Amino acid sequence: MSVFDLSSRTVLVTGATSGIGFETARQLAERGATVLVHGRTAEDAQAATDKLIATAGIDAAQLCGFAADFTRLEEVEAMARRVVAEHPHLDVLVNNAGTAAPERHTLTADGNEIAFQVNFLAHYLLTCLLEPALTMGSPLFERSRELGEDPGGRVVNVSSSLHRTASIQWSDPQRARRYSRLAAYAQSQLALTVFATDPRVTAVSVHPGICDTDLLSLYAISGASAAEGAAHVVRLCDPATEIVNGAYYDRDQRVEPAQAATEERTVKRLTKLADQLVGHSV
Repeated sequence: MSVFDLSSRTVLVTGATSGIGFETARQLAERGATVLVHGRTAEDAQAATDKLIATAGIDAAQLCGFAADFTRLEEVEAMARRVVAEHPHLDVLVNNAGTAAPERHTLTADGNEIAFQVNFLAHYLLTCLLEPALTMGSPLFERSRELGEDPGGRVVNVSSSLHRTASIQWSDPQRARRYSRLAAYAQSQLALTVFATDPRVTAVSVHPGICDTDLLSLYAISGASAAEGAAHVVRLCDPATEIVNGAYYDRDQRVEPAQAATEERTVKRLTKLADQLVGHSV
């Protein structure tokens, strides 16, 4: 994979303290990007930035830590406000943070099934709140729009091939009546993939491959390195990589997602549901 320069780009990576998120942050920073490193706590984010500086030789000036526990939507809102205040123009948002659904049905303090909230709802809310920074925040916005070019930033959703096995339980999205950890996780990944076709921002989804991360047990007993998976995410952060809004990639190949992921009715229905669950009107 060719090395491209991202020295003028600012990228927020959620779940950047380990696994694919950490490797994505490292590869972006090595290419010169300013990387906003998200962790569940401020201590986690600081530890990740310290590690990037110590082990990868990243300039501390390129890194900035942000904290939000995605099981608490109020923390997501607070982080979004800080990002917009400190970085009014954001080139890329990488929605990477994820959790495996637990064995037992678990609700967050906001009343949502934990995997659905951490993997999808928190990212939905964060993306909606960062929309001004991803679009209108660019000083080149008007000029780009006049030229018919994509003026804003882009969103890269780190999804999963397991979205193909999923269905969104519209009457019971919290899966209180019939819970399966694999079905709950797959539902969250389908929702994230559907969200990429939302027309408000330019977004794509990518399955980075089966990688040796904390989520490996959901897929197999062995996988590629987190760095290999991250490379597929980083490629989509490069403005030279042309993307189509709503496209889905399996590693470096654009493929068709599950049929539900491209249905306009499903997109509208999911938007309505998500707005209700996050208590946010967009």
